[in-house]
Amino acid sequence: MSDARRAYEEFLVASTRAGDQKAAIALVELRGPRLLLHATRLLGNHEEAQDAVQDAWVDVFKGLRSLRSDAAFPVWALRIVTRKCAALIKGKQRDRSITASFAEDSLEYMEPAPAETRDLARAIAALPPAQAATIALFYIEDLSLTEVSIALDVPVGTIKSRLSEARKNLKSALEGETDV
Repeated sequence: MSDARRAYEEFLVASTRAGDQKAAIALVELRGPRLLLHATRLLGNHEEAQDAVQDAWVDVFKGLRSLRSDAAFPVWALRIVTRKCAALIKGKQRDRSITASFAEDSLEYMEPAPAETRDLARAIAALPPAQAATIALFYIEDLSLTEVSIALDVPVGTIKSRLSEARKNLKSALEGETDV
């Protein structure tokens, strides 16, 4: 994310905290699609992801006054979405398996890209949800290991392991050795 976009987002967070409803709408428009894509990666279902993100926004606006740093908003919001997704998953039957077949659903929400980028996006979407979310937050959202750890609510060591395994899977998939 560019410095200008980060600054704009921080401005929107501060303005929303001060009660500016237009800023709140702009904040939802700016951050909402990325939160939805994150939830879709975790849940593998666009409709469930929409529900999780909608519920998350309620918590975001309720808790915004307690956020200590406007710059921490993206990671904080991602963590809220992650927890909403986890609650949805826990609410499902125990034998429900999370599918990795959300590639086509999540790709339509990404910006148009060249063929190589689309191939990479499909390979990422075919990863297990935890790996896909980790790769996307680290490389696409440009978050640090610590920020990804906070956003996904898991230890940094787990993030490193997921990144390592995901890189191996992506390499194999992109080289055509195996299907992820």
